[in-house]
Formats: sequence, C-alpha cells, structure tokens
Amino acid sequence: MNAEQTLVALSDRSPQVAPEELIAGLVPPPQFEDVSFDSYRTDPTEPSQAEARRRLEQFAAQSNSKGFFGKLFSKGKSGPKGVYLDGGYGVGKTHLLASAWHANEKPATFGTFVEYTNLVGALGFARARDDLSQMKLVCVDEFELDDPGDTVLMSRLMRELTDAGVKIIATSNTLPGSLGEGRFAAQDFLREIQALADQFEVFRIDGQDYRHRALSSPADPLPADELDAATAKLEGTVARDEFSQLLSHLSTVHPSRYGRMVDGVDSAVWEDVTTIENESVALRFVALVDRLYDRNVHIVNSGVPLDKIFTEESLAGGYRKKYMRCLSRLTALSS
Repeated sequence: MNAEQTLVALSDRSPQVAPEELIAGLVPPPQFEDVSFDSYRTDPTEPSQAEARRRLEQFAAQSNSKGFFGKLFSKGKSGPKGVYLDGGYGVGKTHLLASAWHANEKPATFGTFVEYTNLVGALGFARARDDLSQMKLVCVDEFELDDPGDTVLMSRLMRELTDAGVKIIATSNTLPGSLGEGRFAAQDFLREIQALADQFEVFRIDGQDYRHRALSSPADPLPADELDAATAKLEGTVARDEFSQLLSHLSTVHPSRYGRMVDGVDSAVWEDVTTIENESVALRFVALVDRLYDRNVHIVNSGVPLDKIFTEESLAGGYRKKYMRCLSRLTALSS
C-alpha cells in the first residue's frame, strides 16, 4: 500500500441509515452533482437529443412558473404531470434527468427505480408516499418493467404522488435489438402505469452508448500474482474484497444502504471473480454496481472477465435489461 492509499473492505461495512436520511439521500449522484442542460453535449447527427433537452428544459421551467404555465402544469388535468425519456444505454438520459432536478424548485428527489422500491421497503408504503408527497418534483431513473410486483407498486406510488400535485420525470432503456425499438419500451411503460399513461409526455432519445464509443468490453482480469502490484498503484480509498465474501455480505445489508456502504471509495479490487449462478445474488450485485457507478468507482479484478459475470441463462431471462445495463457500467468502470 502506498502512502496516499487507504485500504478498506466493503465486506466489513454495515452502515445504518435513519429513515429521514433515506429521503435526504435521494439526490443526483456525485458524477451528476454539477451538471446542467447547458453541459449536456448533444450528438449533431442525432437531433432527438437536442429536442429532448429542449422539451425537458421547458418542462422544468413550466413547473417553476407561478403564472400561466404554473397553472397549466399544476394539479388537475390541464396538462401533463410527468415526462418519460425513452432511449438506449449511454445517450445522456440521466444527465438530462439530473439537469431537470437542478433546475427545478426544491424540495425534489432523484433516485433510481430500485432506490425508490428499496425506500418503500425500508419505510413502508404510507411513510414513503407521505414524505415524497412533500416534493415538487420526483425524478425516477431507470424505470424497470421486469418485476411485476415492483412495477405495480411504483405505478400506485406515482399515481398517488401526482394526485398530490407532484411532478414526475422518469427514464428507462430500450434494449438494443428490441422489437420495434423506437417505441417498444415506451409502450410497455405506458401500459404498465395504466391510469397515469395519459398524463405522461414521451420523448425519445436516439444515439450510441457514449460509454462504449471507444470500448467494447471490460478491462481484462489480472492474474492473481499481478493483483497486489496493481492495487499498490491505486490512490485514495481502495476497497479490496474476496468476491464470494463480498457477495455473501451483500445479503446482510439492505440495498437502500449500499450507497452509504460505498461512500468515499475511489477504487474497488475484487479477488477471484466468478460467474454468478444465483439470480437473487446477481440482482444484489447489480444494485451494488449501480451505486459504484454513481460514484465513478474504478474496478480492478482477478478471476473471470467482468463480461462473464452473468450466466447466459440470466442474460436471456426476464432481467436481461438490468444485467445488460450492469455490463455496460462494468465496462465503463474497469476501463
């Protein structure tokens, strides 16, 4: 370990988070804490990106207005209560969502679909609804349709929030290769939220995954005898864990606390990575990677390549979109 390094283990961390801290923690992650509509770089060959930025910026401004547009977008049926951004991986939807959060009146919350379902699990539906009803805007990143129970839960939550006058912006991913890609995810979203469908405006964002414009796969794993040397070169707080031990530890920490668990970590080193065979374990791992990605934590590993971390059966199953997003993020974090 060098003098500018602090070595820790995530498997030693079991943070406790008070209920009020869970709501307070629903803000854009560190890599999006300073973004704005102006800092969103559009691809000139994809006009839908500039159009989505313009429409979302307009929506945020209208939400803030106390005049005509404030009335138009206020409680009632005179205008849309929500916006849905549909697009593939890495086209800047989260950047735009965070920009809207920054531009909107506060209080407002920002979190992933999973973070909101974890919030309900930790607080109970009534407490979560009541606390979120105090918000002027609720941003839901990566709305997921792969778990019917969670989808129904979030549909009910969003319906009750909009009834309370809360504005909602949601994003989701159209999976590459999906049938009718232009509107596949959007149609699914609108069908699943049922009663809210006519209150959402849908904007499509096209483009390539910016994370993979120069990358197609994660960095190669290191031989075990080279991992120590690579770890020694890392600076800041380095979390080093034996992979199977880390996966076991995740089952003892509620996913709503994964963010706190990885706070302050600059790099993660995983020893002896193996393919995850169990779906519940894989889903907890995805939640961890999401929180690492939020904080731009660099990943180094030995064992199997990170793009072999999920089984072929998992990648072809009902949670395919979730796993594909995770692989995209692992590629970015290990590069």
